[in-house]
Order: sequence, then structure tokens, then C-alpha cells
Amino acid sequence: MGAHASGGRYGRRAVLGLGLGAGLGLGGALTASCAAPAAPADTAARDVRRLLDKRAAALVNRDRQACLDVLEPGADGLRAVQEQEFDNLAAVPLASWEYRLTGLDRTGGATATARVEHRYRIDGYDTEPAVTPRRIDLLRQGGQWYITGDRPERSGSQEIWQQGPVTAVRGRRAIVLGAGQDRKRLRAVAENADRAVAAVAAVWKRERDLAAVLLVPPSLGGMGALLGSPAAGYRGIAAVTTGAGRGGKRTSADRVIVNPEAYDVLGAAGRQVVLTHETTHVATRTDTTAATPMWLSEGFADWVAYRGSDRTPAQVAPELRRAVRRDGPPAALPADDDFRFTGDADRLAGAYEGGWLACRMIVARTDERTLFAFYVSVGRHPQRDGAVENALHTELGTTLDEFTAQWRSYVREALG
Repeated sequence: MGAHASGGRYGRRAVLGLGLGAGLGLGGALTASCAAPAAPADTAARDVRRLLDKRAAALVNRDRQACLDVLEPGADGLRAVQEQEFDNLAAVPLASWEYRLTGLDRTGGATATARVEHRYRIDGYDTEPAVTPRRIDLLRQGGQWYITGDRPERSGSQEIWQQGPVTAVRGRRAIVLGAGQDRKRLRAVAENADRAVAAVAAVWKRERDLAAVLLVPPSLGGMGALLGSPAAGYRGIAAVTTGAGRGGKRTSADRVIVNPEAYDVLGAAGRQVVLTHETTHVATRTDTTAATPMWLSEGFADWVAYRGSDRTPAQVAPELRRAVRRDGPPAALPADDDFRFTGDADRLAGAYEGGWLACRMIVARTDERTLFAFYVSVGRHPQRDGAVENALHTELGTTLDEFTAQWRSYVREALG
């Protein structure tokens, strides 16, 4: 994305922009179940939409009073929480903030719950919004709807500004948003992120305007809350990238979430490798699909991260080396289950290392452009079954059995 432009490259806006029925972003229909006399469902949805639109505009425009006016009168606890979050957001450069209504459940004559997609963009860095599902509780009082609660879906996650005041540090091609972190520390992360973006953009030229948004929570627990998952599963993981793509397009902006505890343990080289790896996931988002196996997506990210490094295979793949010396090379390429964070740590490390060596072998026996073409070809396949086999045939002129045999020999030679 080059050097960021101040003043809103994408413009500052807060919109709901959603009609009823066919306008639903997820293709769902608004539902209404009225146990008592109430306004027609379409009127309620219209009024709720306006309420959420007002709240979105207040947050983007930094209008504290307008933000509080949509809350239930007299709900002091809710107002205190919302005021704190409003203050925590002060340093976040919002380009847009939106609530996309996907359903309205009438739970009584004067109460309802709105199912929404919360969508926001960081000014100068996001081309697509970050998207999280939320539920907003509502009360109708004096002919007007008010917000009485705002919570994530059961599988939803926290936002960084719900973990404390946010400090924002802009780099040339990355921005770091941290809670409970000092500016000096975030500046160091931003400098590494800038180098990571430059390194990835030099290789993956399909993303000429590549940029990255990184989140640094106060702790490992904060990382788990941002991901909506138990923190224990990420204890040894220095960073994770979230985002979504479909049909060759981004459907949700990526976020690189840093585990401050694991990241701090790494040396300078390790930190750079981690952020370059995660930035590769950001760059390849639209070419990584359900057809892409984990060994390829993670192996490719590691290949980019170690590209140009003078580290030997034995140094990069110590866990797999121990396994090879003990049992010989693996019988097959790493399976997706081998990459589970909650699984065996040695198995996880070996899976990453095996994927890296597969990508390294392709480049060693052909060239970088062939690896890129193979990656894209796999992702374009309509389904997982046959994706790797088809790409191996068209791009490398081989079969899966032959490729696996070559990889096993390569692993033995490199690590035996």
C-alpha cells in the first residue's frame, strides 16, 4: 500500500447501508417472533438500523454524547463501559465503522436482539473491513429503541480496544495497535513489520499495495480473547493471522495478532521470521482457499520468511531432523491435523518444517516462479480433492506419489 496517506485515503464514513430482504449481507432473512403487540417487523428493523447507524457515525466522528444517547437511559453500568471503550478508541485511525444487520429477533413487546456483522476499516491500511459477528440487545421505550447490551456471538472475539486504551504506531507499510504496551515496544514491532511487508512484497508481486495491521494485546490471555479461543492453545505461538477470502477476493481484512510473551522470547532474527511468515499469509489471502493444504500454506510462508537466509536445513528444521535420525523421513506430507496448536508441540514443529522443505525442494529443482504458479494453481481448484494432484501435473509435470517420494529423499538428504 506504500506510504500511508494521512487524512483518509479511503475516506471517513460510518454506514449501515443495508435494506431489508435481498439486501442482507449474509443472504439471510430478518426474523420476527412477536409474543405481544409491537410495531411491524419491517418498522422495527428500520428503526434499529437507524439507531445502529447513529452509533456508527458517533464513533467515527468521535461524538461522545451521540454515542451515549443510543444507550438505555439510566443504564449506568453500560454507559460506563461504553464510555471507556470510546476513550480506548481515541488513537485508532478509523476509516469506517458499520453494523450490518443480519437478523432481528423480537424477544418481547419492547425488547429485541439484533444480530449484526461489525465491520470497520483502519484508515490507510484496510481495503476491506475487518468483520466480527455480534449481538446487540435492544429496548423500546417511549417509542424509541435503545441499546441495552453489546456482546460477541458465542464464537465471537474481543476487539483490541476492549482490552485497554489503544496506542497506535504507524510504520511505512504497517500499523501496530497495542493495549497495555509502551510505545517503544510497539515501535520495534512496527519496524520489524515494515521490513516484513517489504520482503513479502518483493516476492509476492501480486499484492503491490501490501500493508499490514498488527494487534499486540497485554498478554497471552488477551491474545486468546482477540481470537475467541482458549489462550492455552497459543502459549508457544508468537503470532497468528486472521482474515478471510472467497472467490479470489478478500471478505475480511487480515489482522496479525502478536503473542507478547512468546514474541519477547525470540531473538531479533526469530522475530523477523515470525512477522515475515505472518505477512505472507496476508499477501496470499486471496490465493489461499479451502483447496490449499496446510503444508503448502504454512510451508510457503516459512519459505518466504527464510528466503535469503544463510541458515541450513538442520538449523531451520531441528524437530524434523531429530525425527528423521530416529525413524527415517515421514511416510507422507504433513496432514492438516498435524498443524493443530493444541496438539503435540514436536509434531507441530515438524509439520511446519516438512512443509518448508517441500517448498524449498520445488524451488531447488525448478525455480521460484514455478513454486508461485503451483501455489496459485492449488488455490484455484474448486475443491480440496484433486487440487494438489492437478497442480503437480500442470505445473511440475509429476504425480503426488512421485512428488512425495522426491520429498522424502530430499528430507533424508537435507536432515539425515
